[in-house]
Amino acid sequence: MKAVQGYLAALVMPSLARRAVRVALFVGTVLFLINHGAAVRSGTMTQVRWISAGLTYLVPYAVSIHGQYLGQSSSRGAKP
Repeated sequence: MKAVQGYLAALVMPSLARRAVRVALFVGTVLFLINHGAAVRSGTMTQVRWISAGLTYLVPYAVSIHGQYLGQSSSRGAKP
């Protein structure tokens, strides 16, 4: 449970968020174009697709934070 609490706290740490936002913008945009580009071009984006598009950016953010959190934990010799 301590590891989950640490990860949840890490989600909003400014020192980790700066890199995670850059990763999310780059990876999220690539995934957005792959998954939703045709719908945007044809004007067929629905509300559900826009919600899915938002998640397309949140997932890389969370994964980046997770990797940074684990990296910091292991460099300190602590278990996450």
